[in-house]
Amino acid sequence: MDLFLNGKTAVVTGASKGVGLAVARGLLAEGARVVAVSRTRTPELDRLGGDLLHVPADLMDPDAPARVIERAVDAYGGVDVLVNNAGGPPPGVVIPRGSFLDATEEQWAPVFELNLFSAVRACRAVIPVMLGRGGGAIVNVSSVNGRAPAAMNVDYGAAKAALTNLGQALSEEYAPQGIRVNTVSPGPVRTPWWTDDGGAADVLAGAMGLDRDAVMDKAVPEAMRLSTGRLADPQEVADAVLLLASPRSGSTTGADFVVDSGFLKTA
Repeated sequence: MDLFLNGKTAVVTGASKGVGLAVARGLLAEGARVVAVSRTRTPELDRLGGDLLHVPADLMDPDAPARVIERAVDAYGGVDVLVNNAGGPPPGVVIPRGSFLDATEEQWAPVFELNLFSAVRACRAVIPVMLGRGGGAIVNVSSVNGRAPAAMNVDYGAAKAALTNLGQALSEEYAPQGIRVNTVSPGPVRTPWWTDDGGAADVLAGAMGLDRDAVMDKAVPEAMRLSTGRLADPQEVADAVLLLASPRSGSTTGADFVVDSGFLKTA
């Protein structure tokens, strides 16, 4: 299916790995010009080839999102698609956390900076650009944690709930002006957040007395009652992002697409 993204300019944050890397790959395959944003340029990004511009940025710097959008405009004349994918644990923060009391107020702040405010700032920078072009598409990558409150990772879930609400609010304001804003909420996805040394799989393995593969292949799918019996693949999430970024979704705005292996049992 042609997603009509050929020649479009797309900014993707958190593009060096996981879902962001899969989104960048998919956009390039559709003929889009991709501005890939991450702290460092990785070999995985280099292997993508195509019309890709890497912009190094730490999105927890309040000025960084605006600089990213400015760089995209300078390079390509505008921005048609923004994918706010950067998220997860900030540098130096280890999650999962088991209880609300496990994180201090000072530890909440960086989680919100990365998972909410980086997207707020990117939207604030890109919306005037899109309005000047007659419209565009913004896709925010949230999480089912924002829809299913739990004792684990309260700070992360609260930030993602706010991100989902942000997308709906922006859609209400800007859809009449041609800017569609949608959200994709993944469940557990087999990304470096899980698989890296010291990542979630290792943390849970230590707590459960299991090896990391058993955590990802069996313990987590069973504990989360995943209907598919497995964690999602990053490409499965990326495909939902690409569809929402596409003009083929021209009447879809303010939506929250769930890609969660059947974790959420109710709407």
